[in-house]
Amino acid sequence: MKKKQVLNESEITKPMPNQTHEIWNLRFLSQIINSMADGVFTMDINGKITSWNRSMEQISGYSAQETLGKGCDILGCSRCFGNECPSGIESCGIIERGTSETKECLMRHKDGHDISLIKNASVVRDEKDNIIGVVETVTDLTELKNAKKIAEEAAFRLGEIHQMGNIIGKSHEMEKVFSAIKVAAASESTILIQGESGTGKELVAGAIHYQSHRKNRPLITVNCSALSESLLESELFGHVKGAFTNAVRDRIGRFEEAQDGTIFLDEIGELSPFIQVKLLRVLQEREIERVGESKKRKINLRVIAATHRDLYQLIRDGIFREDLYYRLKVFPIQIPPLRDRKEDIEMLVNHFIKSMNKKTGKKVKSVSNPALRLLMDHSWNGNVRELENAIEHAFVLCNSTQIEAFDLPIEIRIPDQSIEAVKTISAKPNKLTKKELLDLLNQYKWNKSEIGRQLNLSHSSIWKYMKKWNIPLKQP
Repeated sequence: MKKKQVLNESEITKPMPNQTHEIWNLRFLSQIINSMADGVFTMDINGKITSWNRSMEQISGYSAQETLGKGCDILGCSRCFGNECPSGIESCGIIERGTSETKECLMRHKDGHDISLIKNASVVRDEKDNIIGVVETVTDLTELKNAKKIAEEAAFRLGEIHQMGNIIGKSHEMEKVFSAIKVAAASESTILIQGESGTGKELVAGAIHYQSHRKNRPLITVNCSALSESLLESELFGHVKGAFTNAVRDRIGRFEEAQDGTIFLDEIGELSPFIQVKLLRVLQEREIERVGESKKRKINLRVIAATHRDLYQLIRDGIFREDLYYRLKVFPIQIPPLRDRKEDIEMLVNHFIKSMNKKTGKKVKSVSNPALRLLMDHSWNGNVRELENAIEHAFVLCNSTQIEAFDLPIEIRIPDQSIEAVKTISAKPNKLTKKELLDLLNQYKWNKSEIGRQLNLSHSSIWKYMKKWNIPLKQP
């Protein structure tokens, strides 16, 4: 008779060879996951956290013990690119889709600050293809963004191609402007700077002067559109005592003040025919006469002129002298409008934020992605000056370290074609129609408080209109 095999206690508790291999594999896998730089955690089919690696502890501030058995909403990843995202496995759609797109999010750290990260998730299936849970990976972008910020600051400090004087840009169009400035600075030619209002013509003039051999001499600026003909003549050429009423003493003009330096004549297209003739003589003879005397005075200076107007069209209209135009246009520089170099907007915004931080004592670090998208989509008819004013406006309203979309001026927050419509509605709120309200609700993502601000109405008034017209209080 065959003897019956009996296992003693030690043999019973000792794992079988295949069990030992399985346990060893689990321990090895656990060590691999815990050694990863990326955060990794898993959830069961009900959305409860079942594992939490060491990197997740470091990134989030939560220990494994604090998260196990809780929902993923503990992370507060609800502001991906500034939009409200669903929180929790029930509403995010991971079970239905089987995977989620890799996306940049903001996660709320245990101590309350936000962390920029990239998050990805996918379901886990058993051998029968049944979903048994979800695994998510998290990549912390903090160090990368800090490194990028340090690199940008270093580039500004070193005065690389992205900045010349106070002119900032990295676009191809601005590289051409920077090259033109360098060439102009090395010459003595008369310069004509052309560009729309707000593009930075005065900054270009300053960059030319301060890179030239005249940099230690005066840079004198005259706005030719700000004065009447008689006052501008006196301002430019000076006058002698008794030349006209109130001329109680001799006064030197701006041309003489700029001796050995540079004179910048802004808005040159606004000159009267009489002043055009006198300026032409200055450019040809390099001498001036003060108002009220016939003595000629030699001057040695560089002339830089600027205009936002089409001088050639003014010539055809008989408003501007053709001979003066060609005297001024020895070396022309065309400054592109901001809408043609939108890749420079983020760099300009960062520059204005730093400048406003110094002025106000605030500690704003950046603009949110939705706000940046609005800035990129705007037409910028006022160019860089308008952008600077927009950031200054945002600083008045901003109470955090980041400028949000609603901190920006109304003309940037709404499409250009809607500005007049909103002005009309806000001027006559009692004429508000259901269609207009629905359009505004869709435009402002059903933010009733913001719509009320635009229409000068209270939040409750907007609510009453919605109730009157059976409009749901929440976006369908």
